[in-house]
Amino acid sequence: MAATDIKPNQTIYINNLNEKIKKEELKKSLHAIFSQFGNIVDIIALKTLKMRGQAFVIFKELGSASAALRSMQNFPFYDKPMRISYAKSDSDVISKMKGTFVERPKLPRSEEPKKKKKEKRVNPSGGQNGTQGTGIPHSALAEQPPNNILFLTNLPEETNEMMLQMLFNQFPGFKEVRLVPGRHDIAFVEFDNEFQSGAAKDALQGFKVTPTHAIKITFAKK
Repeated sequence: MAATDIKPNQTIYINNLNEKIKKEELKKSLHAIFSQFGNIVDIIALKTLKMRGQAFVIFKELGSASAALRSMQNFPFYDKPMRISYAKSDSDVISKMKGTFVERPKLPRSEEPKKKKKEKRVNPSGGQNGTQGTGIPHSALAEQPPNNILFLTNLPEETNEMMLQMLFNQFPGFKEVRLVPGRHDIAFVEFDNEFQSGAAKDALQGFKVTPTHAIKITFAKK
């Protein structure tokens, strides 16, 4: 089936991904850059020989999948341009939502993939002593005059430099991301000038890196 014959659906298929990236990091990074287009139901990335360098991102709405496909086609992701198309058929989760799901024959018990228990994340900072739950004093979160450096808070534990670069380098004037040693929840992002940093701040304010972590962005204190 040619790519042009594939009917638009809520699942996009991505290939040409960097095969050196670990599965969990890949899924988190894909969620970080694609959740801006809408609610993500699931991300499937397998590290088998046949599926290396490929992934599926399943959106709740067709419009989200279409917007992601148009906007992120050939987007440089871990130094390789992503190639994106619609999946050839609905994913199981979407089929169940539509009522068109057909049960597949079950694998023998020895072949069933092992299910991992989800670990509950606990926020180590309890928000005591006037820290707003971030471990950062109220005064540090006060709005500063516009300048070319942004201060990010409420970042999830798995945040890394590459994830933030992929979010912010889509904006003109982006220069660099600076993480704070020993602190996963805060970072600085530098632009050429205050107008460019302001545009990125407005666009990504409240952006959900994960379902439970919305980025808080202010201008950095100088």
